[in-house]
Amino acid sequence: MTAAPCVESFYHADSGTFAYVVSDPGSQTAAVIDAVLDFDTVTGRTCTNFADRICDWVEQQGLTVEWILETHVHADHISGAPAVRKRLGGKIAVGRRIDEVRAAFRDAFGYEKIVLPGREGFDHFFADGETFALGGLEARYIATPGHTPACGTYVIGDAAFVGDTIFQPDMGTARCDFPGGDARTLYRSIRKLLDTLPAETRIFVCHDYGAAANRDPRAETSVAEERRKNIHARDGVSEDEFVEMREARDATLGLPRLMLPSVQLNVRGGQPPEPDETGVRRITIPLDYF
Repeated sequence: MTAAPCVESFYHADSGTFAYVVSDPGSQTAAVIDAVLDFDTVTGRTCTNFADRICDWVEQQGLTVEWILETHVHADHISGAPAVRKRLGGKIAVGRRIDEVRAAFRDAFGYEKIVLPGREGFDHFFADGETFALGGLEARYIATPGHTPACGTYVIGDAAFVGDTIFQPDMGTARCDFPGGDARTLYRSIRKLLDTLPAETRIFVCHDYGAAANRDPRAETSVAEERRKNIHARDGVSEDEFVEMREARDATLGLPRLMLPSVQLNVRGGQPPEPDETGVRRITIPLDYF
């Protein structure tokens, strides 16, 4: 029987994001997944209120953080991973294909000025199928590209943290129209999860927008529930049907409100650029590009 980690969810209402603390009850070893840094678009100010709430809980439970995991380069919030690492320690990690995301956005943001190839901002890059341990729990990274090239799912015990690969059944799936995204690839990633993970596997989503369905946000679903009910990708939906639906839907969507600041920092693991000669940290806003 697959071991069950303890999972505590934290909802960031402004971005509709779920962050998680996953822990091994035997060793009190933990991972923090998809933490958020608060950002005010009017003033450009950041603060760590949400990340601090996670850290407070971790300290209260007496957990030791070993990993700070990013499911992908988020376009709707700035990563709070550096704030968590500063306070609790741990290694920041993401999928190995992050350099493809950096390359896809390089022209828009001029990354040669603000980011270098390699590990900047991260301590580890996971390869598809790579295994690791969280205390006494077995864990592995499954590459699930499509929303972005570097999207991945962390399977820890009987729990799968899927990022933006799939949403709650009534919310469907994530968009695929960002640079490097691809609807056909996303379909295949979703089927890889739903066709290979046990039906009872708990799925924890990165985003939920419950208000759109007149309900409260929900963090958890399951492989079985997704296979039966997902409005975009349930069993019986063909690859071509999914691609046609996803591409038509994506053509109607605007950019996420925080995409421009988020991507620039998140390709660096949430780290801001170094201060310029005036001592100010700056990001780029490309005009008439997207």
